[in-house]
Amino acid sequence: MAFLPGFLTPSRSVPLTRWRSESRWSSQPSTLAILVGGLWIFGTGEALLVVADLGVGPWTVFAQGLTARTGLNIGLTTFMISVVVLLAWIPLRERLGLGTIANAIVIATALEVMSTIIPHPTHRGLQILLVIAGIACVGIGSGLYLTTNLGPGPRDGMMTGIHFKTGWPVARVRLGIELGALTIGWFLGGTVGIGTVLFAVLVGPFVAYGLKAVGILAGAKQVIETDQEPELDA
Repeated sequence: MAFLPGFLTPSRSVPLTRWRSESRWSSQPSTLAILVGGLWIFGTGEALLVVADLGVGPWTVFAQGLTARTGLNIGLTTFMISVVVLLAWIPLRERLGLGTIANAIVIATALEVMSTIIPHPTHRGLQILLVIAGIACVGIGSGLYLTTNLGPGPRDGMMTGIHFKTGWPVARVRLGIELGALTIGWFLGGTVGIGTVLFAVLVGPFVAYGLKAVGILAGAKQVIETDQEPELDA
């Protein structure tokens, strides 16, 4: 996207913000607030997708497929997938942190709370708007919580780990991961809708633009570029 002005191009990596923690297990209250706020926005995005009722995200499709094949409940299959994804962190040299734990707790809470508050539309146009808004919330929430350097969630850790290992842009990495989960889940018997496809295709660019927006708002002058050896771990 070299033809776009700099402020309109998506971020290729994670901005270095003033609230970035030097440790993944301790931080200033302001950084923790940004972490929790970002994760809550992320969970709200997931709730918007559920309320829209046009198809869930690729990883939930994956969990549905495993449930269909194994007979296990979807909560357990979701947990099993998270464990496998965390194991994939080992060769990528990613580490756990407060953000990894908060990811599971805050997003699940936000999803539960917000899905009961947000009205359930029946008009197809409004449903699609909710899907787009949900994906945008996931992007903004990711942009906030990833810049705290308190540790990513399982899927985002895989995304950033592959990004730093290969130098590929975060948008392309996230798109590949989401499409992979979606394809496997669909073959296993998971349910796919238009919201699922939109999420898989758009979440990578939205996360990249979310990182860009947060970097601009934070006045970040430095970015962890792909041609450097990034030191995100404490």
